[in-house]
Amino acid sequence: MKRIVRHPVLSVDPKRKEVGFVFDGQPMRGFANEMVSSALFANGVKKFSIHRKQDAPQGIFCANGQCSQCTVVVNGFPLKSCVTPLREGMEIRTLMHLPELPKDDEPLKKQKKMARKCEALVIGGGPSGLTATIELAKLGFSVLLVDDKEALGGKLLLQTHKFFGSIEDCYAGTRGIDIGKKLEAEVRSYPNVDVLTNSSVVGVYKDQKIGVFVENKDYLLVEFDGVVISTGARERSLVFGGNDLPGVYGAGAFQTLVNRDLVKAAERVFVVGSGNVGLIAAYHALQAGIQVVGILDILDHVTGYKVHADKIRRMGVPLYLGHTVVSAEGDGKVERVTIAKVDKDFNPLLDTEMTFDVDTLLIAAGLSSVNEYYDVAQQFAFPVIKTGDADEIAEASSAMFDGRIAGLKMAQLLGKDIEISKDFKEKAEILKSPPGNVFETAQVELDDKFQSIFHCTQEIPCNPCASVCPSDAVELEEKLGNIMDLPRLVGECNGCGLCAAICPGLAVTVAKKVDNKWGEVLLPFEFIVDFKKGDKIKLVDMEGAFLEEAEVLKISNYKKYKTKMVRAKVSLQNAARAAGIQVQDPSVTKPLAARPSSKPRALEEGILCRCERVSLKEAIEFIRTHEIDDINQLKVARIGMGACGGKTCSVLLPRIFEKAAVPFERVTKGTLRPLNVEVPMGTLINEGRGKKE
Repeated sequence: MKRIVRHPVLSVDPKRKEVGFVFDGQPMRGFANEMVSSALFANGVKKFSIHRKQDAPQGIFCANGQCSQCTVVVNGFPLKSCVTPLREGMEIRTLMHLPELPKDDEPLKKQKKMARKCEALVIGGGPSGLTATIELAKLGFSVLLVDDKEALGGKLLLQTHKFFGSIEDCYAGTRGIDIGKKLEAEVRSYPNVDVLTNSSVVGVYKDQKIGVFVENKDYLLVEFDGVVISTGARERSLVFGGNDLPGVYGAGAFQTLVNRDLVKAAERVFVVGSGNVGLIAAYHALQAGIQVVGILDILDHVTGYKVHADKIRRMGVPLYLGHTVVSAEGDGKVERVTIAKVDKDFNPLLDTEMTFDVDTLLIAAGLSSVNEYYDVAQQFAFPVIKTGDADEIAEASSAMFDGRIAGLKMAQLLGKDIEISKDFKEKAEILKSPPGNVFETAQVELDDKFQSIFHCTQEIPCNPCASVCPSDAVELEEKLGNIMDLPRLVGECNGCGLCAAICPGLAVTVAKKVDNKWGEVLLPFEFIVDFKKGDKIKLVDMEGAFLEEAEVLKISNYKKYKTKMVRAKVSLQNAARAAGIQVQDPSVTKPLAARPSSKPRALEEGILCRCERVSLKEAIEFIRTHEIDDINQLKVARIGMGACGGKTCSVLLPRIFEKAAVPFERVTKGTLRPLNVEVPMGTLINEGRGKKE
């Protein structure tokens, strides 16, 4: 099976219970309560359904219950496999075309009404939902927190990297997975907080109630005084030829498979998008032993933090800026990707094409807020606050602060006479700050004592290196007067290496001069160590250029930060320049010498509406032919009428109307479909069918 059995950060539970299931008649094994989609991936299955149009194979896209790409038939019922826990003996099969209505002639059995009340309802147990719950709990409110996953933490559970920000405000230097555990433990410590996990909100009703699909079996009506919406975000899709092939999916889905479920979801990946999500996904792939062939961005600059991009370059991954995807190609799945440079209007320059052998194309082209519940609650005039990515897409560190503020705002709406600290708001804004100015690398002259060397040259909100220094030898410059300032060495360094071990960007080293020819350097390393003392390792500079092979002198384990520190003997001229260890050979990332003879899919063949399988060409022709200026009219062409409720394609429509020469500001907005998650009809009346009486 395709499982991750060794990881530099994550631990593998040897006591996980194995269960058997059947897929398309073939016996398979998985782990109890893992998502069906993960069990299938671990067994090498990436094709989940066959669409009724063109018999096209479909694979996973979001792995978060937001789309319907992963629908399979489980024990006769069509279910989203990414939110369906695996059970012993399940019979699972590929969904062929439209699902059949299961035969059910049994009369109704025992029925019951399930209802409860709370003062504050929090929907979503990610970083902002957790901190909002904590603030409300501290003030004595009865709180019900509802989340559709097995464990609380949201995207924190996918983040094995260390956080930026400040230690005292948002756990900077701590890995997201550990922050999630800390926040969950605090939430569960309050007696006035109840938590429902594996439970989806399926509707918001005008009599100030919401419906919850509890544990995928019971229907609960919750009455509340106020509601906090912290439902996060969903993956954005992109349109290009072959974008519908199994193997093209979101970076968040990839992190879910790899970091949450320890599934080796790919062998060779290419990443689209150089924001922090794409850069981090590439890093997580490398940590899981997956080759990263490259990262591209249509813009001519990295949109994420420079330290993230530099770190990826040091690992041996090239960044193709000012490039776009021309086509994903393969026989029923991704086997290749072709990219090209773009001109000033972002059109591909086909004479610059490069093709790479890959089995996975990760889309990290941004996120869209999941805020539909907020919109409905506002229409019904409930006391409602949205927070985190449901309000504004930002880093999880700022989401934690947003959640605290949202909890206090909800307390005010519910009549609590409190003030919200101005300091809270200021810190939240700083943590949302985009990357700032980039400065020249400071020149460092070494002596016979170890000293910290900072390879971060861009203003970003981060200060753990200064906070952790036991001798107060590191401080931030005072240009901006906040944690966006760059660090510098101002005192005598004792060579402990803590600043290097805690740095989220792996952008700090510690070095000294040994004699006029040699130096020593301490480098942070977050991979499985496959070398030992006396071996040679390849050292690279800040942006990944090869420097020299160096001898390993010592390998230390900084357990608190789950980071190794590698001490190496290096030439004096490179001791201060060495910033990392190359982990991926350059041969991995080379394009094919010549592209295969098969013709790449054209852009117009790219799928706009994934559920109904409407192509870009079909959409543009329909808009032009019928002079469409109202999104609702697109439903005639089935655009937005699929199982996801138009959530995936709706964010792409401004670009589509633009291509059809219709200014989007003149287009009438579409009417949203009723909010729902798939719930069996028997569940809505809690008839008890299939349960032990």
